[in-house]
Amino acid sequence: MRIVSLHEWQMDYAAARALQTDLAGRVCRTGAIEAPRTVAGLDCAFSRDKKRIVAAVVVQSLPDLRVITTAKAVLPVTFPYIPGLLSFREAPVCLAAIEKLDLEPDVFLVDGQGVAHPRRLGLAAHLGLFLDRPTIGCAKSRLIGTYNEPGRQKGQHTWLYDGDEVIGAVLRTRTDVRCLFVSIGHRCDLPTAIRTVLQCTTRYRLPEPTRLAHQAVTHWRGTS
Repeated sequence: MRIVSLHEWQMDYAAARALQTDLAGRVCRTGAIEAPRTVAGLDCAFSRDKKRIVAAVVVQSLPDLRVITTAKAVLPVTFPYIPGLLSFREAPVCLAAIEKLDLEPDVFLVDGQGVAHPRRLGLAAHLGLFLDRPTIGCAKSRLIGTYNEPGRQKGQHTWLYDGDEVIGAVLRTRTDVRCLFVSIGHRCDLPTAIRTVLQCTTRYRLPEPTRLAHQAVTHWRGTS
């Protein structure tokens, strides 16, 4: 599928932070994603020696969540671990996997943050600008922000705040199971992001597209 070329990946840390601030202003936080027919899940993992990174993308149909296609890419790690700059470490391999797809999914679910990020440009938001497609951050843990715990039932949620700004939602995807942290990536609004994650969630805490992508990269890590 077509990917926009926004910038190179090799730069110093100050330049990377400045670029995040600039790109965050281009993120579109509106869009309802009317009747999506396909959804892609993205996850990545590092080899045991931390020298390589793999990304897997799993595309499923909606609403039946039938697997349509999958793709994988492996690249050497070229950017160090720096909190807040993880997209510079992980996005290149995610884009390499997505480039192998022969279709354009209607929406991407990314195991990572969207605008719930200190400079409002987590992995899902960064990828969204390259893809120019609706993207949603669906993270297993909180990066920043404060919140009240939502109710115990599946579908209940509260808002994630940074000061007075709503930057995401704390969503219960399974009754009596730990919440996920959902945020806008690009070209969607937060209610749509919540609804899409719930539409893709069945018996497990993780939505099916990112759960299957996680399984794929975990298997690779175990054999690498």
